[in-house]
Amino acid sequence: MIKHSTTLAAFGALVCAAGIFYWAHGPGPSARVSKASQPGATSPRPAYPEKVAPSGPVAPSKPVDSSDRLPPTEATTPLHAGEVLEFAADVAKLSNVANLRLQIIERRNFFGKSAWHLQAFARTENPLRMMFELDDQFDSYSDAATLSSLQYEMHLNERGEKQESIQRMITNSAESAAAPNATQTHVVPGTRDPLGMMQYLRTVDWSKLREVHGPVYDGHKLYDVRATYAGGSENVAVPAGSFATSKIDLHVFDAGVEMKDARFTLYLASNPTRTPVLLEAVMPFATARVALVKMK
Repeated sequence: MIKHSTTLAAFGALVCAAGIFYWAHGPGPSARVSKASQPGATSPRPAYPEKVAPSGPVAPSKPVDSSDRLPPTEATTPLHAGEVLEFAADVAKLSNVANLRLQIIERRNFFGKSAWHLQAFARTENPLRMMFELDDQFDSYSDAATLSSLQYEMHLNERGEKQESIQRMITNSAESAAAPNATQTHVVPGTRDPLGMMQYLRTVDWSKLREVHGPVYDGHKLYDVRATYAGGSENVAVPAGSFATSKIDLHVFDAGVEMKDARFTLYLASNPTRTPVLLEAVMPFATARVALVKMK
């Protein structure tokens, strides 16, 4: 089964590549997600909402250390439409076993809510591709103010097996799946998907906050992710260049228990966009280093 392929080239997460692979290829459905509908076969076409002109600036709230903390206004947010980040993953002693592309497509109206359309593409490369062919696409429509997930899509193609999942995140009974090919998934307010979580970490002013946390739904299961500031001004060399960075440790909790067999460290550049430049992951089967290769 695709959903049991587990963290092959290391994100499902935050939301870089290793986290996304880990969360997106998690161990399967969980009863912790109250009334959650399981991903099922849907139309192969993503459920795109009506495209409209971007809305005005989003007013920030008080900066608090919680899952519903608001990021800066649109004028000062490090996120911007059209950004493309390309990464290469090294696993164990194998180099460039997978490539990941993270994109911020645009800010748009999502059924009446201002949202970011976030996208990721993951592809394995030889020699790993000869054993495990993977061409996956993930789409997130995340609230422009909080980066909480409005809709999460997985368009998976692994070893020739395809699976389509479009899940509309529902937090109360008054909401409904606005698209006919979307499945309702009931989550707690403030829940983010892996792509939204990654981008949310970029909006945090780590010079003022030392820890943020919140629920993350990977398409199968609900986790709690805690990000802690582990130091700044550390120079990190990646193919895209050398960057002064802030070091962020990511801790994943399942039913209140920290997952000790999966540890992630994210390095955000100390630039205005807080670009994610490196993710180091330690997992049961290997260690991984996902490094920025190109950005535009």
